[in-house]
Amino acid sequence: MSEIAGPAAAALASLCPDDVIFLQSLPKAELHAHLNGSIPIKTILELAQKYSPSSPLTTEVADIIEKLKSGVILNDIFDFFSLMPAIYTLTSTPEAVLTTTRAVLQLFLNPTSDGAESPQCTYLELRTTPRATTHMTRERYLTVVLDEVEMYPATQAALIVSVDRRMSDSDLEECISLAIEMKNRCRRVVGIDVCGDPRSGDMQSFTQHLARAKGAGLGLTVHIAESTNNTTEDSLALLSCRPDRLGHATFLSDELKILFFEDIPQPGTECGSLSESESPNNARTNGQYKPCIEICLSSNLLCKTVASLDAHHIRYYLKNNHPITICTDDALPFRTSCLGEYSLLLAQPPLGLGLSRDDVARIARMGMDAAFLRPRD
Repeated sequence: MSEIAGPAAAALASLCPDDVIFLQSLPKAELHAHLNGSIPIKTILELAQKYSPSSPLTTEVADIIEKLKSGVILNDIFDFFSLMPAIYTLTSTPEAVLTTTRAVLQLFLNPTSDGAESPQCTYLELRTTPRATTHMTRERYLTVVLDEVEMYPATQAALIVSVDRRMSDSDLEECISLAIEMKNRCRRVVGIDVCGDPRSGDMQSFTQHLARAKGAGLGLTVHIAESTNNTTEDSLALLSCRPDRLGHATFLSDELKILFFEDIPQPGTECGSLSESESPNNARTNGQYKPCIEICLSSNLLCKTVASLDAHHIRYYLKNNHPITICTDDALPFRTSCLGEYSLLLAQPPLGLGLSRDDVARIARMGMDAAFLRPRD
């Protein structure tokens, strides 16, 4: 397992050995993990050694690597986005994409080399935005990633194609078309994600493209209401596409929750006991619209979109028996793991939410149920 730090590490360190074994033994789905944000620091350093010093970005890349090695300190969510160009610079060739994809898949799905720890998760839906560089087309990028994903059984790994809020209409259309084409070729593309700087883009212009993806049988997950900059109109446009899952949903208004989510009462502040009947699969069967919320605890805390676990919006969804899944988001800058994120559920306050083992196990099952590939089928 990668070295973790911060809130997740503190929560994990507070658990007794039996609790750690319990969390490790849970079947877990990781449904919100960005490829380029989850690269092990060891792999980043290896890529940096091969990086050409002639590039004008050399100093910037070196500075970012030093920040990642020592632990990134973010003042707000927008500081996070400044890290990514340096990582993209190091992963601009097919060979680098292969190396990073393999390393990330091994990080999540392989046991440690000494056999001391089990894989982080049972099933992984990795997500990435196809990038065109001077060394590769978007199609080549996707093919390289899929070749690595498909080295694992379908019950273990699949790919979500991300589209960035800053994309032009033509780039967006190309990425959606590639995802549909890959799916039709029986490649393991299972969904579309909308991501990127939440201050950017007109989401109303995305809706026709997202509807086309859904019509082709792809799952849809969207980063929504990540910051206070996101307007009701922005969220309304995304929700009008009826996404299957919602990323973060940190600042989703009560008005939209009531409008779009079935049977959710007014917000609560305490973590209630979860109903066994509450799962994304049961919601689909009952004809309800209950999009599973992808919860990224460390990410929210370190990006300062929430002040504390006590103030985290996970409490609203737990109180109201709404489906959630626990995710790492970007393990590289946030220095976390699946085990670390689940530790934040089980650890006693103030280090964690203090949930029972039964509730934690039920949350894990919700994640498995919310997978686009449905690994339990």
